Amino acid sequence: MTSHLNQHVLVLNRLWQAVNITTVRRALTLLFQGHAQVVLSQEDGSFQTFNFTQWHTLSLQQPHDESIHTVSVRIRVPRVILLAMFDRLPKKEVKFTRHNIFERDKNTCQYCGKHFDRRDLNLDHVTPRDRGGPTTWENIVCSCIGCNTRKGNRTPREADMRLIRKPKKPRWRPFLQINFNLSQHDSWKHFIDLAYWNVELGEDVG
Repeated sequence: MTSHLNQHVLVLNRLWQAVNITTVRRALTLLFQGHAQVVLSQEDGSFQTFNFTQWHTLSLQQPHDESIHTVSVRIRVPRVILLAMFDRLPKKEVKFTRHNIFERDKNTCQYCGKHFDRRDLNLDHVTPRDRGGPTTWENIVCSCIGCNTRKGNRTPREADMRLIRKPKKPRWRPFLQINFNLSQHDSWKHFIDLAYWNVELGEDVG
């Protein structure tokens, strides 16, 4: 039973958008509290929702191999749940960290455009700090040692250098909250595909 409780359940918001992955344990708690319903696909391709009482009844009427048994309860393991109140995508700020700056710039020097190992890259203030340049997404870029040395304590214009792209804060993409490397249940496919195709893409996507 413990192994069932720790398995993964796909979470949809009230607009039927995939927003998270939780455990069976947490999903059943939300179901019991009335905060979520189970989503079950039908033979005709539609989806039916069940509250806790309805899901418990179905579990008794249609026994399933993937079920949790206690002394007094037998309940089927849910694979997709629909939140009752949550109708927005979760807000998630991209943290301003060294790792995320490297991720944004794809380990590429933003002056010469060459790809480097992270050990051979610096973080450069486009407008130098002692010239009033802030330490922000819009003023920090990856720079190779050669370009960093050439630029020195100058602006790109003063050093006759150009950025390959204007630095900016990355957009957060909702589907990235879902770890696609996790083992996925067949019932997730419709909602995962929907999340993939409807996500807002960044300008750097080819």
